[in-house]
Amino acid sequence: MAKQANPDGTAPVVWLLTDNKPGHRNQLKGLGNRLRVLAGVSLYWVDAPAVKVPLWRALMGIPPALDTTLPPPDLVIGAGSGTHRLLLALRRFKKAESLVIMKPPFPLGWVSGAIIPAHDGVAPGPHILVTEGVINTVTPLARITDKPEALILVGGPSPHFEWDNDVVFGQINHLIGHYPGWRWTISGSRRTPAELLARLEELASPKITVVDPEKTHEDWLNHRLSASRAAWVSPDSMSMVCEAATSAVPTGLFELPKKPGSRVAGGVDRLVSHGYVASWSDHAAVMAGEAPHRDTLWEADRAARWVIKQRLLPTASTSHQKDKRKSV
Repeated sequence: MAKQANPDGTAPVVWLLTDNKPGHRNQLKGLGNRLRVLAGVSLYWVDAPAVKVPLWRALMGIPPALDTTLPPPDLVIGAGSGTHRLLLALRRFKKAESLVIMKPPFPLGWVSGAIIPAHDGVAPGPHILVTEGVINTVTPLARITDKPEALILVGGPSPHFEWDNDVVFGQINHLIGHYPGWRWTISGSRRTPAELLARLEELASPKITVVDPEKTHEDWLNHRLSASRAAWVSPDSMSMVCEAATSAVPTGLFELPKKPGSRVAGGVDRLVSHGYVASWSDHAAVMAGEAPHRDTLWEADRAARWVIKQRLLPTASTSHQKDKRKSV
């Protein structure tokens, strides 16, 4: 049975439990944004590491002392192991529903629902949504620019691929050399080795902009993708791969050897096989805008619609009304 509407007619309240890791926060924000659009929810961020939760509280579902200015939640969502104790402790708090993003180490029956990427190897179920890659904040573009502008996103060493500065730099040089009429924007990340960042900075020219990853603002990636006709991403970062693919901009992956047994590397291969992104061998098709794109990849939207269908939020005609309470 659907949850009843909030008696005072206010918007459903969703708590987003964050461990402050950028990738996990990005998934929460992506889902939260779509729930706000589709269900009119009010979002409240909760800093999970700041709330001390003894193991016994998590196991018994007994909430700790909380900020009394927070309105009672209708749904509590956690992403990242640093949020799990608090999520479990809150799973019975004022009859709120609970949702975990990514495969947790505890039984899935302990929470109301789970949203898990396919590479985690969990089968779909009545209360489990399996996603292609990871949720993010990018919205698919209705139209791709005609301007010859390309975006390059560079990660760094990871447990999933054999990183090689020379290989990545060589492939970047290959693209720039073969498409001299294009403008390029290149950005590293927190994991990019300093040596490679220095080599990339030497490429800067009137047609090549090299961005300091420490100086980009929160919406920088969305803005750059919307101005790009092609995107190239190193495969070590599932988040960056999914963000570029979600934008609907033709996206190619640099080629790096996969580490044996890596589930994330297998998930990247799955995105290639489904036509969401292209491999390095198809670089000409990516640059020509001819890379296959079978379906739109917008997992934040699909996940939000699943949450609503699962009736994890109150249902009411007033759910789209703006909540007068201040959300953060």
